Amino acid sequence: MLALSRKKNEAIIISNNVEVTILEIKGDQVKIGITAPKEVPVYRKEVYLQIQEANREAVNADGMEALRKLLK
Repeated sequence: MLALSRKKNEAIIISNNVEVTILEIKGDQVKIGITAPKEVPVYRKEVYLQIQEANREAVNADGMEALRKLLK
């Protein structure tokens, strides 16, 4: 993990096309802005993990049904 210090209105660049800017700092909360191309998905981690779990469940459910059909 790379740890960086940034102040309000300072930014970092990721992979030439994603910019993360510190917009506001209030106590222990930091508001960030992310500029990225449309084709680059940006999720909060908890939402990303929910999507991944839903995808795993869908694959497992569909995969088991397909296997049952093949074996019949």
